[in-house]
Amino acid sequence: MRGAARPPHALILLLSIAAVGESYQKFNPRAYLQNNYMPPRADFSAEDCVVPWKLRCLAEAFATGDIHGRTLIDIGSGPTIYQLLSACDHFEEIIATDYLEVNREVLRRWVRGEPDSFDWSPYIKHVCRIEGKGEQWKEKEQKLRGKLRQILPIDVHQSEPLGSQLCQRADALVSTFCLEAVSPDRPSFERALRNVTTLLQPGGHFLLIGALEESFYLAGEAKLSVVPVSEADVKEALSKSGYYIHDFRSYLMPPSLKIGVDDVSGVFFVHAQKKPVA
Repeated sequence: MRGAARPPHALILLLSIAAVGESYQKFNPRAYLQNNYMPPRADFSAEDCVVPWKLRCLAEAFATGDIHGRTLIDIGSGPTIYQLLSACDHFEEIIATDYLEVNREVLRRWVRGEPDSFDWSPYIKHVCRIEGKGEQWKEKEQKLRGKLRQILPIDVHQSEPLGSQLCQRADALVSTFCLEAVSPDRPSFERALRNVTTLLQPGGHFLLIGALEESFYLAGEAKLSVVPVSEADVKEALSKSGYYIHDFRSYLMPPSLKIGVDDVSGVFFVHAQKKPVA
């Protein structure tokens, strides 16, 4: 368009973020769970399979005893609860969040124990085994249901992602496969990280799991764009947002788990801590 004024960068960014939000309206939770949380990716007989690897990363982080407090917020929970299984022993209250009402309803149905809910029992049993506390899986299931008291809407692209819904900042955050999956570019990814960091009190801990070098994933009819990030990108973003990194691990996705539902090359796990106020 020769001679036409270029739209300002801020407007382009808003349009890009709006397009991401629009693409998620076709998100199918059932298809997403089938693609990522059933075999072959959820093979509990193989400790080096991606799902057991994620559960072990989380269990070992909480086993340090450093991550505890009154409130934990899960950023962009999606339709999943596995990321909260090791957390429920260490917090009085857990708050799940998601942008999509359809995902929030999936979580509410699981909390209510409705019969058509996704079966997380293999996950709960596996976490009980690796934690080695002798806890029965039904006990852990009921404990998490009891502590998941709020399931809130969130928009990580807002400077106040939870609006006025939060009374006080959390002692810890968890987020799995959210920030890179809802950001149109790396600057947006970094801003989203800064935005959710406002929900965490100084000195609080952040457990972050995400995709490495992924550009898309499928959830039913929805083909969702992802901003590809490297280990270095994630570390740089955390540093810019004021975190120390205590642990950083990477998982290389083997060919047997590349099943055509995404183009992910690997998964990262980070245990970071927000720097105290100077």
